[in-house]
Amino acid sequence: MSITIPPPTAKKIPKTLEKHGDKRVDDYFWLNDRQNKEVIDYLNSENQYYEEMTAHTKGLKNLLFEEMKGRIKEDDSSVPYFFNGYWYITRFETGKDYPIYARKKGSLTAKEEILFDCNEMAKGHSYFQLGGVSISPDNKYASFGVDIIGRRIYTIQVKNLQTGKLFEDKIENTTGSSTWANDNKTLFYTQQDKQTLRSDKVFKHKLGGRQEQDVLVYDEVDDTFNVSVSKEKSKKYIVISSSSTLTTEFRTLLADDPDGKFKVFQPRVRGMEYSIAHYGDSFYILTNKDDATNFKLMKTPEKATSMENWKDLIPHREDVLLEDIEIFKDYLVLGERSNGLNKIRIMPWNGKGEYYLPFDSETYTANISTNPDFDTQILRYSYQSLGTPSSVIDFNMKTKEKEIKKEQQVLGGKFDKKNYVEERVWATAEDGTKIPISMIYRKGMKKDGKNPLLLYAYGSYGATMDPYFSSTRLSLLDRGFIYAIAHIRGGEDMGRLWYENGKLLHKKNTFTDFIDCSKFVIKEKYTSAEHLYAEGGSAGGLLMGAVVNMAPELYHGVIAQVPFVDVVTTMLDDTIPLTTGEYDEWGNPNEKEYYDYMKSYSPYDNVKAQNYPNMYVSTGLHDSQVQYWEPAKWVAKLRTLKTDTNLLFLDTNMDAGHGGASGRFEALKELAKEFSFLLDLEGIEN
Repeated sequence: MSITIPPPTAKKIPKTLEKHGDKRVDDYFWLNDRQNKEVIDYLNSENQYYEEMTAHTKGLKNLLFEEMKGRIKEDDSSVPYFFNGYWYITRFETGKDYPIYARKKGSLTAKEEILFDCNEMAKGHSYFQLGGVSISPDNKYASFGVDIIGRRIYTIQVKNLQTGKLFEDKIENTTGSSTWANDNKTLFYTQQDKQTLRSDKVFKHKLGGRQEQDVLVYDEVDDTFNVSVSKEKSKKYIVISSSSTLTTEFRTLLADDPDGKFKVFQPRVRGMEYSIAHYGDSFYILTNKDDATNFKLMKTPEKATSMENWKDLIPHREDVLLEDIEIFKDYLVLGERSNGLNKIRIMPWNGKGEYYLPFDSETYTANISTNPDFDTQILRYSYQSLGTPSSVIDFNMKTKEKEIKKEQQVLGGKFDKKNYVEERVWATAEDGTKIPISMIYRKGMKKDGKNPLLLYAYGSYGATMDPYFSSTRLSLLDRGFIYAIAHIRGGEDMGRLWYENGKLLHKKNTFTDFIDCSKFVIKEKYTSAEHLYAEGGSAGGLLMGAVVNMAPELYHGVIAQVPFVDVVTTMLDDTIPLTTGEYDEWGNPNEKEYYDYMKSYSPYDNVKAQNYPNMYVSTGLHDSQVQYWEPAKWVAKLRTLKTDTNLLFLDTNMDAGHGGASGRFEALKELAKEFSFLLDLEGIEN
């Protein structure tokens, strides 16, 4: 369509930013003030521009929303899990946006007890999130956190489950999670720095007391670390975790002795990561100690936890990433990754007959699920693929029998997994590395270069983008789209080195991998530059910003969700959330080597006079992870420099944060905007 409405223009107020003798001029620095009426007016004008420019797709958006909603079982519920004498269930009711948390004592036929009805709790709030529900050992109380802004700042309260009444206790400015000691009256919780939102302190709260009376039990003074507090599955220990990108440290306290002192498990050693699990008279340690890049499993007596006492149990393997462990009374379960695929390994403690669960597909995801019960032979795990709806499976580790407890229902009567083809292909990066791509499309697809293809990736923090099923994605597949995930470096898809080779001074591998995957799907005629679309969010939005600067000609359209695009300025500002904890991921730009490298790829700093693809950029005014002004500044700068007449939209949710809208159906409306953007570019009207 031809552009007839002039886009908004943000005024320029040049601000010179200087570091290491290098001067950068930021014309839009002033947008960094959500209290400024002019800033809000600008964001609203961009929203209005988006609405006016896409008015012709309103019917398509509504159609997509109803279509996606129509595939979702509205009166749905989770598979119940058993914990401490109760079955716990999360369920939804028809027409309602939020979950209901419930439990049943002893048996699934027992009377339901509603713990929290989030639909009632959310009334009067444009955003609502419940988090960190924790039940006291005697089952009488539930602590929980509530966020009504979207900045992930929670207030913790406690509910008396016998009377239904709330205690007067209100604990502000927390992460939302809390952990009960075994006395049923002591709560440990993490508090956040009010400005940076770094979780830096662990407090002890006595039920019925005031927050100002709470006792500080741990203060993490290193601003590159975050803290959390939890309880071991064995229920014997309360554990404080301190973690940075590269280093971890734990402290333990007997849960029967809440007024005792936490003991350091093993003092932090820079570059050494470890996690702990208690069983019997020992701790099991998942760690990269001794250059175990892909991690190994070690064991130590619970009375002697420093690393000179650790002994190898599962040695390091060059070709297998050890991701996860789950401990049961009679079994040790390992979550592994080999050749980019999940494996689940069952090991009886008696040493007799270990084995792997069998999986057939080449684009599947299988993960150890919720297993709070210690004394059981049942392992619960989840399984899905790009074309197979998610299943929750109970597996008897003794008899090897499995029971599918639930397979995600896709309503509407049109979905049949036999109508789709799943494929894993390998692109070759510019340095010769083979990059896997998982994809799905309708049967009968022809490799003629005419298929629209949406290529998604993330590529940071060692986060693995496993192939997963999405009922909403069917709205693209059934209209002829190919959907693909590029498993680029910076994630951990192919092992730990995959991550190491896509961060810090190797970060550009992430971007060039994506570009090479894009070239591959074009060369193999899955699609062409006229029909290739790219999508990424948060750090994946940084990826989008980098590739449109580096290779804009490859893409017809790009979706950048809450994109982290002003890398240098943000990483130099240690007053905003995440910055200091990110130095091990991106580098510390206070050091010139990292400053120069970061500046060479930072999307905002590298916008230039050239053609850019059609772009849809979304953000949230209250985002605590990527501040709204990053995409706002980026779009403003793109508007002044781009040399094309392609679409450029900035869509700001004025009520939400990093995760977007809070209700499950409100989130579908945001997805309908993205899909309609793609379909409109393809000339697909319904």
